[in-house]
Amino acid sequence: MLKVENITKKYGENVAVNNLSFTVDAGEIFGLLGENGAGKTTTFRIIMGLIDANEGKVTLDGKKIDYSETDNIGFVTEERSLLTKLTVQEQIEFYGTLKGLDKDTIDKRLDYWLEKFEITSYKNRKIKELSKGNQQKIQFISAIINEPKLLILDEPFTGLDPINVKLMKDAIYYLKEKGCSIIFSSHQMEYIEDFCEKLILLVKGNTILDGKLDDIKENYAKKNIMIKGEDIDISAIKKLKGVISVEKTRGELEVKIANKEVAPKVFNIIKNSNITKYDVVSPSLNEIFIASVGGIHE
Repeated sequence: MLKVENITKKYGENVAVNNLSFTVDAGEIFGLLGENGAGKTTTFRIIMGLIDANEGKVTLDGKKIDYSETDNIGFVTEERSLLTKLTVQEQIEFYGTLKGLDKDTIDKRLDYWLEKFEITSYKNRKIKELSKGNQQKIQFISAIINEPKLLILDEPFTGLDPINVKLMKDAIYYLKEKGCSIIFSSHQMEYIEDFCEKLILLVKGNTILDGKLDDIKENYAKKNIMIKGEDIDISAIKKLKGVISVEKTRGELEVKIANKEVAPKVFNIIKNSNITKYDVVSPSLNEIFIASVGGIHE
């Protein structure tokens, strides 16, 4: 289990991370969200022991993270950090050796993951000869060749088409089932909703949202009503107090409301119409993210 306790990091007068705390259990995927400059990269560097926090502490399975523990961590960066003149095998053997693995173990694990990612024929190809998507797969393999206890994923789907996104998702779920603690960071909120049960949203180093995804969505006051049918009095709905907007989307009417108490009032207007769908739903995480950040930019 990763435990982050009240960490604060300052650069001069600038507070990059302010009193941040969270835990990631074994076999859990945790979302760390925020705009560029929110403090995510600083947090990652503190977790990996690359920089020290001014206050607070970070432990992995109860141990302070230092050079004796970093071999238990894997990190997939948004920017690729591959040695492009090496072959795939040379690249992974290099990283595996740095993690203290012997060549036979590295090659056995490499063959397994090349098969999982359906790129066994690329083993002796140079990195620079691979597509961006396949380079991303190799970067992922380099991060997990040591079978880490903790894996940090920063935009892991960059450059992947839908088929390869599915392969990467399967790999992440496999590691989760093996008990790996995973921190997942992405600007694509649909991936966070797919993977993460818990999350934190940072804005300028401060925690704005924190908790289980389902609870965050349920406790968010604004709701959406999805309506499908005929003869709907849209103008009457728009006049209701608490109705924020009414839009047609994919053959349905989407009514955004200030809170769930407005829903029965909308229903009273449409109940005598020819309705085939009336569904009150929580907004997407993307909507909550935009509302919570509130236009604050660096």
